[in-house]
Amino acid sequence: MPASILEKTPGGTDCRADACVIIPMYNECENASAIIDAVMELPVAFDVLVIDDASPDGTADIVREKMKQYPGRVDMIERQGKLGLGTAYITGFKHCLKAGYEFICEMDADFSHNPKDLLKLRSACIDDGADLAVGSRYVSGVNVVNWPMGRVLMSFYASKYVRLITRMPVHDTTAGFVCYRRRVLEALPLDKIKFKGYAFQIEMKFTAFKYGFKVVEVPIIFINRVLGTSKMSSGIFGEAVFGVIRLKWNSFFTKFPDYSKQ
Repeated sequence: MPASILEKTPGGTDCRADACVIIPMYNECENASAIIDAVMELPVAFDVLVIDDASPDGTADIVREKMKQYPGRVDMIERQGKLGLGTAYITGFKHCLKAGYEFICEMDADFSHNPKDLLKLRSACIDDGADLAVGSRYVSGVNVVNWPMGRVLMSFYASKYVRLITRMPVHDTTAGFVCYRRRVLEALPLDKIKFKGYAFQIEMKFTAFKYGFKVVEVPIIFINRVLGTSKMSSGIFGEAVFGVIRLKWNSFFTKFPDYSKQ
């Protein structure tokens, strides 16, 4: 268990955190400080690991100040350029596994994911037996705020399409707000995950599903970013839509271990 972040119990004693949230950042100077503060203020302790891809806007400098403000609670891995969302998370996963965390989360930096919902994702793993808890925009309707209608429809039907092709019982297949138990990330072949963009989220969920891990969707409200610039592009979306066919095809020729009874 990592010896970094400490939380106070009602009796005033210290206990070590068992969770870390990975937050990839690129040009997030408007959000970096606030999102870290929001995680630090949660009643259950989460460490923060920022993956910064050489942001030219000074994001890393802001995170360094937060590392001083919250010593041992905030860490950062700096990479030399934009290497893709998927590789950022793989780097973060390996770091968190080495550090000994039991729960490893993904979250965006722009407050489209409410940091308070981290508590619900962790709880789904502890109380509902989830191996992978997904913060879902679509499990209880369409819970998206301030997105253009075209983008809502594109995202919603993309997830429907992925679910149809993969037969994966997940409504929000492209969701980037998730919590893994460490045993999932220890089992999955992280170095063989192929996709780098948002299709990475599909591949991780699909692979976990094929390994027999329990996936639970937790309803959240997704709010479009207010500050900063979206990283979504048609190329990223295209990868998610067309790459899933290759993902499903390759699964026919892959023997997956079964962790459902372990």
